[in-house]
Amino acid sequence: MITRFAPSPTGPLHLGHAFSALTAFNLAQAAGGTFLLRMDDIDRERSKPEYEQMAFEDLAWLGLTWPEPVMRQSRSGDRFRAALGQLADLGLTYPCSCSRGDIAAAAGAPQEGVPEFGPDGRIYPGTCRERPMSDLKPDDAIRLDMAKALEHGPLPGFHETGPERPGTHALDPRGMIEGIGDVVVARKGQAAAYHLCVVVDDTAQGVTLVTRGMDLFDATPIHVLLAHLLGFPVPHYHHHRLIRDEAGKRLAKRDDARAIRKYREDGATPEDIRAMVGL
Repeated sequence: MITRFAPSPTGPLHLGHAFSALTAFNLAQAAGGTFLLRMDDIDRERSKPEYEQMAFEDLAWLGLTWPEPVMRQSRSGDRFRAALGQLADLGLTYPCSCSRGDIAAAAGAPQEGVPEFGPDGRIYPGTCRERPMSDLKPDDAIRLDMAKALEHGPLPGFHETGPERPGTHALDPRGMIEGIGDVVVARKGQAAAYHLCVVVDDTAQGVTLVTRGMDLFDATPIHVLLAHLLGFPVPHYHHHRLIRDEAGKRLAKRDDARAIRKYREDGATPEDIRAMVGL
């Protein structure tokens, strides 16, 4: 059993990160498996060395250990480009020049009962869908044609071990077309986007159990589909509960007041942090 914690070094780790990392570490320990740390630093503009170093120090202070060297997403470009090439060879990708404003304007008023937003943001209306990859421009993103991708069956399901929706889940093609749409698999100036990066890197590291927050459960069908299209094994998933503030809002990087480093400076112990997050 191999699982991982994969933060983005774009800010200090907070209590939600502590809970996620400790959950993954505890699962690995209980199974006699391996806990990996990975830096998801594909966003080179926002990723900072000081935040990466802070993460190493905070996690070690919590008592976590991991094999070295740590994988960095920014060094996986060749793997990402190879995966994009596979999807393109299958005829499943197209270039997209639409801005967020263009997408919002083109989407118009959603039909009653049809979601406006999915796990990749506003559901793309398909404006550039007929463009061939030969028309790719430097400023374009690359999208996955969801309807075509779902024709590559038989489709796999995935097994969830988390507390909220345990069991085996099948992919729902209609739900994925209407509720997710044509997701971005590569952004302007980056080798790939989150959905493709996480699938490629998890496979490269031999991850068998993806441990992460329940907020990413709805994105899991995207990742299962991408793994299937690329011929990768589909891991099991464990989506844990989220750590929220007093108003019930999920913690984010901007919640510096709940940063692990701030608690450390105020004299908290690792045991205090575990108690705060309910462990």
